[in-house]
Amino acid sequence: MTFSLRLNAPPPLLPRSPTPRLNKLLHPSTPPPLSSLSPHLLTGPALRTHSSIVRASSSPAAIAEPEGIKINSVPTTPIEGQKTGTSGLRKKVKVFMQENYLANWIQALFNSLAPEDYKNGLLVLGGDGRYFNKEAAQIIIKIAAGNGVGKILVGQDGIMSTPAVSAVIRNRKANGGFIMSASHNPGGPEYDWGIKFNYSSGQPAPESITDKIYGNTLSISEIKIADIPDVNLSLPGITKYGNFSVEVIDPVSDYLELMKSVFDFPLIKNLLSRPDFRFVFDAMHAVTGAYAKPIFVDKLGASPDSISNGVPLEDFGHGHPDPNLTYAKDLVNIMYGNNAPDFGAASD
Repeated sequence: MTFSLRLNAPPPLLPRSPTPRLNKLLHPSTPPPLSSLSPHLLTGPALRTHSSIVRASSSPAAIAEPEGIKINSVPTTPIEGQKTGTSGLRKKVKVFMQENYLANWIQALFNSLAPEDYKNGLLVLGGDGRYFNKEAAQIIIKIAAGNGVGKILVGQDGIMSTPAVSAVIRNRKANGGFIMSASHNPGGPEYDWGIKFNYSSGQPAPESITDKIYGNTLSISEIKIADIPDVNLSLPGITKYGNFSVEVIDPVSDYLELMKSVFDFPLIKNLLSRPDFRFVFDAMHAVTGAYAKPIFVDKLGASPDSISNGVPLEDFGHGHPDPNLTYAKDLVNIMYGNNAPDFGAASD
């Protein structure tokens, strides 16, 4: 969602039973030091940054080792309140950080899809950069591998906007994709997180599937998860584990190519390059900050100082990523100030 301004424009957490002893399901070869882990995740032996979020009520059982990947079956129990809408599942971060909460939903999704929709297939994973995305991405990757997905494309640092995920799904002919976002809702440890699934044409999963997901969250008994290390999402490239691979990709390129096929870039560039035209864009420290410089500056010739709040932050700079007259107040003040630019826009 975006809005533009002209100079003359009018102005509940869910109760959970006590957690069982943390199982050593996802151990790396050398455990990281305690100091390297987030304190809010250390509720048991510190073996992985997300280990306290995937637990088993009893010892996990190895159910397969396809081409060297050990797949564990982790016993779990249903969790109430995982009803999924067309915009996905949204809750407070602390809810998703409860044991198996995210893992249950991801496994329920795979249980709801026909095997041909994901077995040995290609999925996409990205999000808006909010708090908990990096930990959640590792959980999603491992469960996808545990359920037989062949490859996952992940935006660098877990970043990929919602329309960009759709663009990658369509351009790479993927089976679908996960979007880690709570839309305009604020981010941070005390705020919101969300997850949704888009189909092979890039559209959100229909109600027929979201109803199945919810039904499966009420009867789930196991999580299939691959015993593989965390993937470094900060560097582009391919990491392989047997017949499963993760490719970290540029989150902008596919979307940029789509935009170039839809809009007249040379014409827009002519406008932004005119000495008598001034433009400002406020990315609100949200996901479009990752797209602002590559598109507006590098491709369309806008001045670098036309971009404000262009670095995505986990808490959106303590702001609310909703581009309206209240939460984009800085831009409003600029557009109604002295010597205002000719055109201003904000985007979440």
